[in-house]
Amino acid sequence: MTKFRLSFLFVMIFAATAVAQDKKPIEFEHLLDGTFSPQTVQNVRWMNDGQFYSATRDNKVIKYDIIDGTETVLFDGNEYSLSNGSTPFPVQGYQFSADESKLLLKTEVEQIWRRSTRENYYVYDIETGTLTKLTATDEKQQYAELSPQGDKAAYVRNNNLFWVDLTSGEEVQITDDGEFNKIINGAADWVYEEEFGFAKAWFWSPQGDQIAFYRFNEERVKEFFMTDWDGLYPEPIRFKYPKAGEKNSVVSIHVYDLDNGDIITIDVGDETDQYIPRINWTRDNELLAIRRMNRLQNRQDLLFANVRTGSTDLILTEQSDTWLDVHDDLYFLENGVQFITTSDRDGYNHIYLYSMEGELVKQVTSGEWDVTNFIGHDDRNYRLYYISSESSPLERNLYSVRVDGRRKEMLTNGKGWHSINMSRDFKYYIDTSSDYNQPPRISLHRQDGRQIRVLESNETLAARLNEFSFIEKEFMTVDVNGVSLNTYMLKPVNFDSTQTYPMLMYVYGGPGSQTVTKAFESGIRPMWHQYLTNQGYIVVSVDNRGTGGRGRDFKKQIYKKLGQYETEDQIAVAESLADLPYVDEDRIGIWGWSYGGYMSSLSLADGADVFKAAIAVAPVTDWKFYDTIYTERFMQTPQLNPKGYRNGSPLVKAGQIKGNYLLIHGTGDDNVHFQNTVEMIDALVESDVDFETMIYPNRNHGIYGGNTRRHLYLLMNKFILENL
Repeated sequence: MTKFRLSFLFVMIFAATAVAQDKKPIEFEHLLDGTFSPQTVQNVRWMNDGQFYSATRDNKVIKYDIIDGTETVLFDGNEYSLSNGSTPFPVQGYQFSADESKLLLKTEVEQIWRRSTRENYYVYDIETGTLTKLTATDEKQQYAELSPQGDKAAYVRNNNLFWVDLTSGEEVQITDDGEFNKIINGAADWVYEEEFGFAKAWFWSPQGDQIAFYRFNEERVKEFFMTDWDGLYPEPIRFKYPKAGEKNSVVSIHVYDLDNGDIITIDVGDETDQYIPRINWTRDNELLAIRRMNRLQNRQDLLFANVRTGSTDLILTEQSDTWLDVHDDLYFLENGVQFITTSDRDGYNHIYLYSMEGELVKQVTSGEWDVTNFIGHDDRNYRLYYISSESSPLERNLYSVRVDGRRKEMLTNGKGWHSINMSRDFKYYIDTSSDYNQPPRISLHRQDGRQIRVLESNETLAARLNEFSFIEKEFMTVDVNGVSLNTYMLKPVNFDSTQTYPMLMYVYGGPGSQTVTKAFESGIRPMWHQYLTNQGYIVVSVDNRGTGGRGRDFKKQIYKKLGQYETEDQIAVAESLADLPYVDEDRIGIWGWSYGGYMSSLSLADGADVFKAAIAVAPVTDWKFYDTIYTERFMQTPQLNPKGYRNGSPLVKAGQIKGNYLLIHGTGDDNVHFQNTVEMIDALVESDVDFETMIYPNRNHGIYGGNTRRHLYLLMNKFILENL
């Protein structure tokens, strides 16, 4: 029997769950009707004059005075029409020109994959009120962006890169070899977009006279296809998707000169089976920074490229026994001779200062905690700003420190979860803060932390939560498998410790993730958990080994063993909590989505004597079906690590499943392919395992659209109520 220890973070254990009888119950419809949705401040952009910022509201672009909150409407989409005559003009994104006299407006956005879109763009002259379509073509563009000087814009169309002179309207085509499923210029291929987190793959130089861009040659990548089930005759949707161990695109980096039309190819080495996860312009208009990784992602090189000759110099190399994470933490100081980056080389993710020659100048932060977000460096005051887990892995706070590591200050209040949007001159920041029982509070602050005013208090939602039987989380640690795991528990409404209750565990559990935090949650999933507490269920979530916020070794011990330690931890915690007098050990279930669906499937197989039921939504069922970058980062290739792939495969263990199993997937899932569920169904049938399944035609990994989400949660709710 595993040892069990609870460390409650409440003065009275029962205080958070003892709900008065006169509280309103949370009904199922509350999951979807917005009753518990917080108000937000959207699309904030800091302006040149540090006294102002802008945001969108009510289909308008509005300029705000930081000090007194005075509003000036810069563009009202309700007063303008699209070129096709439809009114109003939907504002779906905006940018300022350098002098802030013009707006580049994005509208009619068409989603492609997770981050990729195509849309129409318009230029709005604020002084004259003139609205002009960016290009004369009827075809939509991708990733349009104004030059630093604001007199030009560049964009992608049909896998080629273009730029347009805003004064004359003349369009110049930069590349001409773009072709569907073959060559992509200036946009990412599917796997880079999904796993390296960017879709726009081109960048203006500081002076706006050059464009650095990616070129993806997808010819050797195998096609995957899904079926579009609309229409009398369903049609295939084909795209290049490299599965683990298969061939990737050949990626090259190029720089285009707008003055002479020349394109320089940058030397990134002779190896083509590698990754270029990031490129960044330095402060030098002639110098491009390139980060290069090997296929196994355990070595990363920082190269500096001369954009006139294409030659590169190796500046810095980092290696790992496991894997290296890709991040955006690369900042070039105004002095031109130093840069800042982050690394977990000492066991925790920290900030380092280097010379431009790659020599370490200073480890700026240190300690047994992670810097989770490097915000930037104020070159005037020699102070940098970052968010970290120093107060607790469950919390995030904003800090500032001198670049020499001295005079560190916590700028937020040390409680809960803080997200920061800082002005470009570092004089102000917007803090979106919440706690597990307090909805987001959005406030404006000076750089030293002093509050100027509250932008959104969400007091109405806070009062509403108090009217309903909203259950606060109880945080605890559970000691299993030689490690202490962070856990939260939601107890049923009117909890009685002398009674026993069924328990549902929610799991994600993937590398670097966290579900156990003090951030406020109010989406459909957390509100479903609240609904279940109103139906007499205990809801629990555990951050197993491999999750984030606790340093390199805690996260990376799962290397080459995905699904093994994580499943052991979920099962062991379930066994431990089953010893509590109020948990019905015969009615314990688990559910998850994506990696969580993978985990719930493994848990039901390996923990058949512990779990009575499991729901797996859009699960990976064998890592050989998933993409190269994500899978090989943690597992190497199937050829190098066959044992790891086999031991972490729900397909291999399908015959071990004994409990009630609900398998759900969308046929239009471009990320975790429906193939995973098809193969799992086949394995379950072959092993004569009883199960239930639900297929959502043409729905992607998020399984939404129309009535889909309501149907999905009603289905899962019915399954839990009937089987747990």
